[in-house]
Amino acid sequence: MSPAAARYWPLVLAATATLMVTMGVRQSLGLFVAPLGRDTGLGVAEISFALAVGQFVWGAVQPVFGAIADQRGPGRVLVAGGVLLAAGMALAPALPTAWGLLLTLGLLSAAGAGAGSFSILIGATAQRIPGERRSMAAGVINAGGSFGQFLFAPLVQAAIALAGWAVAMWALAAAALATLPLAWPLRRRAPAAAEAPAQAPAGPALGEQLRIAVRDRSYWMLHAGFFTCGVHIAFLVTHLPTEIALCGLPASVSALSLALIGLFNVAGSLGAGWLGQRVRMKYLLAAMYASRALLVALYLVSPPTPLTFYAFAAGLGLTWLATVPPTAGLVGKLFGPRYLGTLFGLTLLSHQLGGFFGAWVGGLVLERFGGYAWMWYADMALALLAAAANLPIREARPLAQPAAA
Repeated sequence: MSPAAARYWPLVLAATATLMVTMGVRQSLGLFVAPLGRDTGLGVAEISFALAVGQFVWGAVQPVFGAIADQRGPGRVLVAGGVLLAAGMALAPALPTAWGLLLTLGLLSAAGAGAGSFSILIGATAQRIPGERRSMAAGVINAGGSFGQFLFAPLVQAAIALAGWAVAMWALAAAALATLPLAWPLRRRAPAAAEAPAQAPAGPALGEQLRIAVRDRSYWMLHAGFFTCGVHIAFLVTHLPTEIALCGLPASVSALSLALIGLFNVAGSLGAGWLGQRVRMKYLLAAMYASRALLVALYLVSPPTPLTFYAFAAGLGLTWLATVPPTAGLVGKLFGPRYLGTLFGLTLLSHQLGGFFGAWVGGLVLERFGGYAWMWYADMALALLAAAANLPIREARPLAQPAAA
C-alpha cells in the first residue's frame, strides 16, 4: 500500500463502519410497523407519518450538519449524531403514542442518523483524499450502509420475534453508541492543502458557493432526480414488509428481502463507484433510475411468491443506494470538494423530502384502497422522470485513469 493510501484508507473505513450502523438502524424501521400497530393500537397511517417525518428530518439536518463539519470538522457532529440516534431508539418504547413516535423516531433518531450519514461522511473523506480516488471511496462508504441493512434486517426481525419490538429498539440504541469511537479518525477539519493547490487562488466562501449552486440548472436536475429516488426508497423500506404481509407471506420473507436489498447494493455501490471513474455519472444515474421502473413493472406481473420478492429485492439492491456515489461525484465535479458536505447535504434534503411523501402517502394509499397498486404505478412514472432529469446535466468526460504505481 502506498503512503498516501495508508493515510486515507483508515478514514474511509471509519466512515464506512459508521454508515453501516446508522443506515442499518434506519433501514430496519419498516420491520417495526406491524408490531407497533398490533401492540399500541396505532394505525398504519399514524406510524407511517412518524417515519415519514423521520425521512424528512434525516435529510433536513444533513446540510446543517454538513456545513458545521465543513467549517469545524466532522468529529463533534458524528459524536452528537451517535448520542441522538441512541436516545431516540432507547426512548421509543417508553413513548408508544403517535406524538411519542414523532419525537423519538421522527425527530431524535432521524437527526442522529442524519449527523452520521452520507453528506458528512463522504464530504469529510473527499476533502482528505486525491480527486481521482473520490468516486471509489464514496462507493466503498456507500457499500457500508448497504451492508448495514443486510446485517441488521434479519437480526432486528429475530429480536422482534424472540423478545419483542421494545427489546429490539434497545439493541439498536446500543449499536448506535458503537459509532462514537469511530469519529476519532475523522475528528479534525481537513487541512487547507487537501482542498486546493498551494498556489491556487482562494475559492468562494460558503455563502457565495451556495449562490452559485442555486443558479446552476444542472444542480437542480440532480435535486429533481434525487427527490424521486427518495420517494422510491422510503416507500419500499417503510411499506415492503406490509406489502409482503398482504400477500400472506411470513415476516421472515420481509427480513430476508430487506437483507437481500442491502447485500446486492454492496455490489451495486462498489460498481457505481468504479464506473463513476470511467463513464459519465449522469448516464449512470439515468440508467439506474430507468431500471427501477422496469423492475416494478416485472414485479407487478409476477406471482406474489417468496421467490418473486427475493428476485425483486436483489434487482432493487443493485441500484438501491448506488445512486449516492455518482450524485455526490457530480456535485464534486460541478463545485469542487470544499463544501461537498453542505451542497450534497442539500441534495439529500430533496431526496428526503421525496422520502417523506413516499413513506406517508404509502400509508394513506393503503388505508384508502387496501393495497399499494397506485403507489407502484406512481413509482414507475417517477423513476422514468428521474432518468430523464439527469440527461441534461452538464458533465465533462472522465479523465483517463492513471497507471497503477
